[in-house]
Amino acid sequence: MGEDKDISDVSGLPDELGIDEDLGRAEQQLTVRVEERTYGKAVTIVEGFDSTSVDVGDLASQLKSNLATGGTVDEGRIELQGDHRERAADLLRDEGFQVGG
Repeated sequence: MGEDKDISDVSGLPDELGIDEDLGRAEQQLTVRVEERTYGKAVTIVEGFDSTSVDVGDLASQLKSNLATGGTVDEGRIELQGDHRERAADLLRDEGFQVGG
């Protein structure tokens, strides 16, 4: 008859559609805040990820590229050089995350 497809336990749809990843992102509430570091330098912190459903390293690379800034992943959170609160939150929302803080 038809092909055997892997069906998701979460959405009931074929895994290849990637619906579970989108649902996982929509359920996460991220926080974006700014800390002041040495010499008064601002650092934007993005935290609240469920590391089992999101590749934080890939997302950090995307943010750094879109914001044209440096940064790192430290203990499951993304740290971006500079104050990028508003723009980072907008980019995360575009990726399907809920953002507060």
